[in-house]
Amino acid sequence: MKGLTDKLQASPLLARVLPFVVFLLLTACQGSLGQESHYWIYAAKCVVGTWLVWIIWPLVPEMRWAVSLEALIAGVLVFAVWVILDVDYPKLSEPDDTWNLAARFDTAPAMFLFFAGVRIAGSTLLVPLLEEVFYRSFLYRYIATPNWICTPHNRFNAKAFIVTSVIFGLTHQHWLAGAVCGMIYQLLVIRTNRIGDAITAHAITNLLLALWVVTQGFGFAEKSQWHFW
Repeated sequence: MKGLTDKLQASPLLARVLPFVVFLLLTACQGSLGQESHYWIYAAKCVVGTWLVWIIWPLVPEMRWAVSLEALIAGVLVFAVWVILDVDYPKLSEPDDTWNLAARFDTAPAMFLFFAGVRIAGSTLLVPLLEEVFYRSFLYRYIATPNWICTPHNRFNAKAFIVTSVIFGLTHQHWLAGAVCGMIYQLLVIRTNRIGDAITAHAITNLLLALWVVTQGFGFAEKSQWHFW
């Protein structure tokens, strides 16, 4: 562990990229060992992700939660965009109900509650930290200038803004909504000069989406909402 910490401390790039890449690789493994492994690997991924955040927390000073009115508005706005753009357009993959916990654990309410809790905690508390540090702190600045680590977060660069938003979108099944949301988070960072606001906004978005999924659209949705997960 000390060897890994030393390497992360010596490389600002590695500290911001490695945790996200590891998380992404584990995501690709979900379901590889059967249907239920989709959920157990997600749980294991959250444990590994939390451990990585614990290691890099002292090394990435911008990885700090920041609460602001702008973050609250952005988080709710992104949630609304995500739901509104749930329309028919070519997706990167076919929508599925892999995370339909109600169907999978219809006779095991304890398992339903456990995996729903894990998914909500992971998407709300862990994913925003890893993704916002990677996209807003590293990727955006890396594209903008070679001396990225010394670049302030509020610097606007058109190329970096577009490329980062597109890549953010392409890592989501709902790529159009993802790209628009990436733009909103990036504009939030540029306005506040803090990654923490985007982390908070992202967490609010994911929490609202989780509640939307679990409650099946608060009673307003006419079809299953599990595809959002």
